[in-house]
Amino acid sequence: MATQTVTDADFESVVLKSDKPVLVDFWAAWCGPCRQIAPSLEAISDEQAEKITVVKLNIDENPETAAKYGIMSIPTMNVYQGGDVVKTIVGAKPKAALEKELSDFIG
Repeated sequence: MATQTVTDADFESVVLKSDKPVLVDFWAAWCGPCRQIAPSLEAISDEQAEKITVVKLNIDENPETAAKYGIMSIPTMNVYQGGDVVKTIVGAKPKAALEKELSDFIG
């Protein structure tokens, strides 16, 4: 399953109430590094769909959620489990590095 888009309106139902870990990619259309990691996140989403859900939240269109979680630079990826942030990854990284960061959830 490919990455899906979440908004301020459905963040709680899609992310916080999920029964499996959810990686949220906080991004914006003008962010080059965000576009750079998109294919890696798409691949992880496809390969690890049973273990982790990958969603994207556009911070320009959904400022409430970004502000609530103190997102100051993008790309920032938070992993949520049981409604809490359990991991934060900041900056563009190659797919292998992202997988290593996510090994607790997809290992």
